Amino acid sequence: MMFDNITFYKSVFSLKEIPGKSLPQLILCGRSNVGKSSFINSLFTRKNLAKTSSTPGKTRSINFYNVDDLFFIVDLPGFGYAKISIEEREKWGKLASKYISTSDQIKHAFHIVDIRHDPTSLDLTLNEWLNHAGIQFTVILNKADKLKQSELNKAINSVQKFFPGNIPGSSLFIYSAVKGTGKKEVRKKIAGLFY
Repeated sequence: MMFDNITFYKSVFSLKEIPGKSLPQLILCGRSNVGKSSFINSLFTRKNLAKTSSTPGKTRSINFYNVDDLFFIVDLPGFGYAKISIEEREKWGKLASKYISTSDQIKHAFHIVDIRHDPTSLDLTLNEWLNHAGIQFTVILNKADKLKQSELNKAINSVQKFFPGNIPGSSLFIYSAVKGTGKKEVRKKIAGLFY
């Protein structure tokens, strides 16, 4: 069965600590407070697999989750949270960008964006990193429960201007951890990548 055995594997704070276990990786990246931890918990129907916090920017490490001993879900630190020092922000940014540019295990990336807001310059920088590293990515428009149906369509059109190559239902998905919107479709996408 798919997604039967998901376990937290390791947190790392430097590239030297990256697991030696050689599995392909699906990385999750995005700004602070886009709901990556809730996304993980919802996707695998596990309440406390990833620790959620009401304090944005709490994930300061790269967190590895082993899925069926077939691949790692890798949760990168959220970037751009203003209430931490510039030094800390730069440290996280360097860790994430170095990881993206040097890892040869990354098979795909999920770039998670808050559907209520247009992608920021930081999102576009992240997109440049992924393109430069030759990593294919899917855009996940998270927190869809916060918008009405008419607003969802506008948000999709808006995001497609920033990421024109991403196609709804293929490499662009609406998601809600609260309502489960998009869960089946995103799981199917992952299954197509790793199973």
